[in-house]
Amino acid sequence: MSKYELAQLNIAIMREPLDSPRMADFVANLDRINLLAEESPGFIWRFQTEKGDATTIRPLDEVTLINISVWRDIEALHRYVYSSEHAKIMRRRNEWFEQIRDAYIVLWWIPEGQRPTPKEAIEKLELLKKTGPSEEAFNFRQIFSKPI
Repeated sequence: MSKYELAQLNIAIMREPLDSPRMADFVANLDRINLLAEESPGFIWRFQTEKGDATTIRPLDEVTLINISVWRDIEALHRYVYSSEHAKIMRRRNEWFEQIRDAYIVLWWIPEGQRPTPKEAIEKLELLKKTGPSEEAFNFRQIFSKPI
């Protein structure tokens, strides 16, 4: 059995500050969607502050939110992203976030128990943008299997 887990980073560029009326529905649903992830089969970990939030940590710039999480496998993450209430709320993302034409999500395999840092996750996203999907950094369109 493989001793690897799936890490993911996705970013979003806010149209307005989190405390603006435009962002109110996004903020109102954040705890619910995070809890849904945490209760999803295959979820392992998500990057967050001691208060259970990651929206205040902005390593890229003041308007870009990051989300980092670890999952048992691609199937578990895929189910959460595309077949849960997460998909329903994210259909509204254009209300809250700018369209990103370049890669905004990256997946990569990590040794079991390892937890990615924002720096590492951003490096993986930059690698995907620079070289395209590879075993080191990929996306849902071109998936690479767990290392053996």
